Formats: sequence, structure tokens, C-alpha cells
Amino acid sequence: MVNTAEVQCPRSISDEDRARAQIYQLLGVLLGNPPSRELLKGLASLQSDGTPLGSASKNLAALAERTSPYDAEWEYNNLFVGLGRGELLPYASYYLTGFLNEKPLADLRTDLMARGIKARSDVKEPEDHIGTLCEIMAGIVAGEFPCDCDLPSQKAFFDAHLAKWAALFFTDLEEAQSAIFYAPVGSLGRAFMTIEADAFAIQ
Repeated sequence: MVNTAEVQCPRSISDEDRARAQIYQLLGVLLGNPPSRELLKGLASLQSDGTPLGSASKNLAALAERTSPYDAEWEYNNLFVGLGRGELLPYASYYLTGFLNEKPLADLRTDLMARGIKARSDVKEPEDHIGTLCEIMAGIVAGEFPCDCDLPSQKAFFDAHLAKWAALFFTDLEEAQSAIFYAPVGSLGRAFMTIEADAFAIQ
């Protein structure tokens, strides 16, 4: 959803940051489009531990193993597309103001311009879509954009564009009537946003 062609701040990153970027990227992919057969197969092999993040990963793996691409696409459309609109509207503007294409989107576009991050021309969704924001965070954490990619820069983007609404969105996704496969995606996102918020709070 974003243009990462001009990679001007490549850097070696820690295993922890690589794992963080991978989770953001996974959330971005799952929320941007219905999962492919290959992605579902990969998700079925997710490892888990006793943490909330691990528990969500375990549930996601179990559901990925028995969800067909057709069923996943049907669920995705019910959740996010619908005939007029889906069950959820995954945009920062909507969650923060109750309307689409409001000040949060304008603020985000200003920030992206300052960071040298451009949306791809073939993407029609507004940039404040939760999938796009997760993809952008993945790129910032991994150092893939022509901007400062250090921890203060990550915190500034998270605080400005995700902290105030992303956990609520993921909770809504977790509890959505249409969510079966996507319920543990909501759990994973909610747990991860909590971890990120707590970590940034002590910086």
C-alpha cells in the first residue's frame, strides 16, 4: 500500500525489531486484503507460547488450518467491504471523529510527506486504513523509508496515528459478529498494540 522503492536508511536491526516489523507486516497484509491459500498455509504453522500474543497466534494458526480462501474472502468482505459498507470501518478518521476523510487523515498525509513516504498510485484506500498504517509501521521499524527510523521516530508515528484508536479497532474486530478467522487477528492486534504502547510509554 505504500511505496518503499526509495530505501535510503537501510540499517541492521535487532531480532526484536525484526519480529515487531514482521507482526506489523502480517497485520497489514491480513487487513489489506483477504488471505491467499499460501498465506493461510503459512499461518497454520505459527508458533505460540503462554503470552496473550502467543495465545492469539495459536488460535489464528488453528483457524488458518481449517479456513478456505473462499471462506476467508467471504468473511473479509462482510467485515470490511459489504454492499454499502462492512461491519467495521477500519479508518483512523472514523474511529477518532465518527466520519471518513477527516483531520486524522490530513495529519497523516502531512506526516507521510515529511517522512518521504508515498502511497502507491494503484491503492484506492485512504492512507488512514489500519492495514496501511500497520504496513507503514513495519517499514519504519525495519528502516525501509527515507526518514529517521530510530525508536523516537517509531514512537512519534505510533503515538500520532495508532495509539488513540488501534487497540479499540482490534477489540471490535475480535468481537465482530462476522469474525471467525478474523477474531484471533483481532486478538493478535489488540495484544500487540498493548505491548507496543507499554514499550513506547517507557521511552
